[in-house]
Amino acid sequence: MKPGAVHFIQNWLVNTLGVLVAVAVLPGVDCTSGGQLVLASLLLGMLNAGVRPFLLFAALPLLVMSLGLFLIVINAALLYFVAWVVPAFTIDSFGWSLLAALIIGLVSLVTNGLLGSRQTRIRFRRQRPPGRDDDQPPFIDV
Repeated sequence: MKPGAVHFIQNWLVNTLGVLVAVAVLPGVDCTSGGQLVLASLLLGMLNAGVRPFLLFAALPLLVMSLGLFLIVINAALLYFVAWVVPAFTIDSFGWSLLAALIIGLVSLVTNGLLGSRQTRIRFRRQRPPGRDDDQPPFIDV
């Protein structure tokens, strides 16, 4: 398989897991069929690959002013559109779509971090400040 196809399939599986978690956790997001859930995640992946870059460019001033938080609104709008197109995948309101987009993003972040894909790294590291001895207590300047 070509690397691009493997990357798309991996993203699609991660999206499917995220949509599945959102359906399981949120009462306002529902899917009556497993096949429709897979279809919804496939359509969401295609929209993320095709339409999302244009939406990001069009909303660039809002993205800059909101420090990137408007990205959640764009993802929620795409997800709400998917629910409008796929008949068995329903979202009760745009608020549920916002929460679902947030959950899908968090699941994608954790899953890509665990798989090591797309250079996603979650690293917790504690360092000592430079020039501090272990014998001295920390100094807080008020």
